[in-house]
Amino acid sequence: MHKKAAKIHIVGAGISGLIAATVLETHGYHPIIIEGTASAGGRVKTDIVNGYSLDRGFQVLLTAYPAAQKYLDFQKLDLQYFLPGATIFENGKQKTIGDPLRDLTFLLPTLFSGIGSIADKLKIIKLNQLLKKTTLAEIFLKPEITTHAYLVNFGFSPAFITQFFQPFFSGIFLEPELQTSSRMFEFVYKMFGEGSAALPKTGIEAIPNQLKNNLKQTTFLFNSTVKNIEEGKISLTSGLELVSDYTIVATEASPLIKNLRNQETTWLSCDNLYFETDAKVIQKPLIGLIADKNALINNLFYPNTSNEKQALLSVTIVKPHQLSPEALINEVKKELKLYCGIENAIFLKHYPITKALPKLDGLKYEIYPSETKLTNSIFLAGDTQLNGSLNAAMISGEKAALGVIELLSNTMQ
Repeated sequence: MHKKAAKIHIVGAGISGLIAATVLETHGYHPIIIEGTASAGGRVKTDIVNGYSLDRGFQVLLTAYPAAQKYLDFQKLDLQYFLPGATIFENGKQKTIGDPLRDLTFLLPTLFSGIGSIADKLKIIKLNQLLKKTTLAEIFLKPEITTHAYLVNFGFSPAFITQFFQPFFSGIFLEPELQTSSRMFEFVYKMFGEGSAALPKTGIEAIPNQLKNNLKQTTFLFNSTVKNIEEGKISLTSGLELVSDYTIVATEASPLIKNLRNQETTWLSCDNLYFETDAKVIQKPLIGLIADKNALINNLFYPNTSNEKQALLSVTIVKPHQLSPEALINEVKKELKLYCGIENAIFLKHYPITKALPKLDGLKYEIYPSETKLTNSIFLAGDTQLNGSLNAAMISGEKAALGVIELLSNTMQ
């Protein structure tokens, strides 16, 4: 079979599907991506509302991700970098802590913040040194316990866990009790320590847009919803049937493939709300954390905008709640005033995100290309195959594409 004649379909134009297409193109193939929505990106999307770029959920790029370094051009993304620290709102006061070894301006604020004992700060240094010497492969071979149990076992004080680790990592893991695997904690902590958290100034969708724009031999079928996938055939809800030599499923596969229908992925959810405010209560590029255990708000952040008179504020909720959209907006406004002193916040947009992160057990860093093979012609990709991260989405897309290429290479010999 000639490379151009191979009918390779990728279901899903998210990060994983775009990377799969990138790898296939590099090897001379011309894949077809089938996407149910009108644009690429999957869960990584940005909307323009009142002139502001609003990400659908607060997401950041960790520049230490090996796969991101391999496939993205950071300079062209025009990144806004976060400082290595956080502003914590507690008992009506605002305190800033950070890593003085990476930014000396954090030294005095961290020492006199009252957050964490001297013993806690020494344990942070110990944890940094431990993970600096630990490879990513080693992290994902360790026994799994919850992140909360890991922090307790490491010797951090209950107060420091409550004041810093819980609000910070709850916002990343999208669950308030730190029940996420310790493998994920070590991985994310190491990535924060070895690089920066960053956000494209035009919004997180700049990442999939860059990947899509780099594709030159890939055909996109947008607004095309897949109904069923089987050997050699893809059925769309429109009634169209596509002949497919090889299919990479870079989206949730269980609803689409008959023998996976009882293996649905469990998802973690969150709420992301945007407001316009008169001024910023956090002047530096830092994430704000609400450390009060009774608060509904987990974190807040001011994305960069071109508006010099008003500030754009992103607020994230990870705790489960039963509030109506209107009641949630009112409660968030009340908490912004109570905990952060933010008054007159003008509501812009609410994103209730039911499928924000996959809830997974037995987390892995990577897989062999052959492990992505489900049947003779169907391959699986997506962060659900490894761990809930942009890095995992990229790696799984790469490995699925290489799995197809290996199989095609054998048939061509």
